[in-house]
Amino acid sequence: KIYKNLEKVKGKIFDAKMFTKLLVFVKPYNITFYGVMTSAILISLLSTLTPYLLKVVVDDYLLLKNYDGMQSIILIMIIVLFLEVVFMYLFTYYANWLGQKVIKNLRVKVFEKILKFKMSFFDKNAVGRLVTRTVNDIETIASIFSQGLFMIIADILKMVTVLTVMTIINLELTLVVISIFPILIYATRVFQKSMKVAFERVRREVANLNSFVQERISGVKIVQIFNREQLEIKNFNDINTKHRDAWLRTVWINSIFFPIAEISTSICIGLLVWWGGFNNLNGENISLGTLFLFISMSGLLFRPLRQIADRFNTLQMGMVSSERIFKILEDDSEINDNGIIEQSSFNGLIEFKNVKFSYIENQLVINDISFKIYPGETTAIVGPTGSGKTTITNLITKFYEIDSGSILIDGRDINEFKLENIRKKIGVILQDVFLFADTIFNNITLFNNEISIKDVERAAKDLEIHDFILSLPGGYDFNVSERGSTLSSGQKQLIAFLRVLVNNPDILILDEATSSIDSYSEDLIKNATKKITMGKTSIIIAHRLSTVESADKIIYMENGRILEYGNHRELLNSPNGKFKKLYEEQFVENELV
Repeated sequence: KIYKNLEKVKGKIFDAKMFTKLLVFVKPYNITFYGVMTSAILISLLSTLTPYLLKVVVDDYLLLKNYDGMQSIILIMIIVLFLEVVFMYLFTYYANWLGQKVIKNLRVKVFEKILKFKMSFFDKNAVGRLVTRTVNDIETIASIFSQGLFMIIADILKMVTVLTVMTIINLELTLVVISIFPILIYATRVFQKSMKVAFERVRREVANLNSFVQERISGVKIVQIFNREQLEIKNFNDINTKHRDAWLRTVWINSIFFPIAEISTSICIGLLVWWGGFNNLNGENISLGTLFLFISMSGLLFRPLRQIADRFNTLQMGMVSSERIFKILEDDSEINDNGIIEQSSFNGLIEFKNVKFSYIENQLVINDISFKIYPGETTAIVGPTGSGKTTITNLITKFYEIDSGSILIDGRDINEFKLENIRKKIGVILQDVFLFADTIFNNITLFNNEISIKDVERAAKDLEIHDFILSLPGGYDFNVSERGSTLSSGQKQLIAFLRVLVNNPDILILDEATSSIDSYSEDLIKNATKKITMGKTSIIIAHRLSTVESADKIIYMENGRILEYGNHRELLNSPNGKFKKLYEEQFVENELV
């Protein structure tokens, strides 16, 4: 039932609309495109000319023992074969060249699109699947040009040319050949539809496999800590089994179709020999050369027909991949970047007006909140887990878009500014620091050529971590490995601080930036925080309330609402206050420790 339903939905062998979308990426290479098409036409003509010349040699020279003119005919055959080889080379090379050019540009376009998506897109799509789309699926699209469409066109042209020549020379023998067609065409059609469904399943299982492996390798510590190795091996085995079965289905379909195609060709040759001999016995003169011609041409006819089915496999896989790729390219999850204002600097006035936001529709995470942070002011946002603290910072940096209300910077709606302008002027330091598998210098500058090594060293000295970096092998050229695995949590956090400091933002956001580091690193970061927040608007998301005592204002949140607002002293003096209760609980815990 599943296969029948999929067949109804995915039974389209060639999607002209989808191919039209792909042709947009072919447009810059139109000369090559038409050159490949021309080569396909010439190949079909030249491949048909060779058997006809063979007929002439047999009938007009060998049987008549007329050897005088054979040399010129053989020379012509050699020239034809040479030209066929040349055009086949040009066809094969430039069809593949075109495919690689197209997927290179397409891959860049997809990657560019993914980088501009809202965070909500990544909440719903596994990283492994996106990797599959960007790498595997796009690679498959190249085969549409190298092994799919052009080859099908070439094969169809060859078949039309062969049938035309055969019909002109002998209609009866042509009908004998054509009599096998219904069986082969029906088998080809069933084969194509079945393979379309099978390949859709293959692509789905490949995506599942990639997603599973990516997640388990990324979370290998959790797997080992909780002794989940055997269970994950079992789960991987199950997914791998589904992947194997999906591929085996394609093998099974192939194993049925190709023997049928081979038998059909053999039956056709047998019928030609029988019909030619039968007619000769009845006095009808069918020359030996004509029989040779039809036997050769039946091979030229049936081979492309078999190959077309195989080409359709490739074409269908490419079309399935194209559907997946264009779903990404046409997805409207891109961040709204319609702003036209670009300020050289922000004063740092931030205002929320009746802001509501939900990750999932009708499940508010931020519920009608309003507050104002003045320029140069340090504001701490505290509250229990899940209260919406981090969400506020995500909204300011436009990782997500609000449901209603407005967020203003310097009196202007945040949507009026260019997205790049906002991100450039707001520095964010997260609790979970992400470092690329690259040098410390590149992780700090992120390849910004405007930041020199002297700028980095100066900032590192201000943070008092210059000596620590120089103590590493290679200093600033030390490779931190994937996700910064060669550094401690505190060291990674310091690198993150340094990364923000060298970019000199006007607004600073620290999201639990000191919650997972040692006391020595915390002291360094506290000193660095004082330096970089001086005269800048700063927002500190904190779990440990001892880190926010010096904040100008403190916002206490619960369940997406602001319950208390004031400075540290005011909130502690509030009878039965939520902040006071939380502070006292943490104070008691620290005393017990």
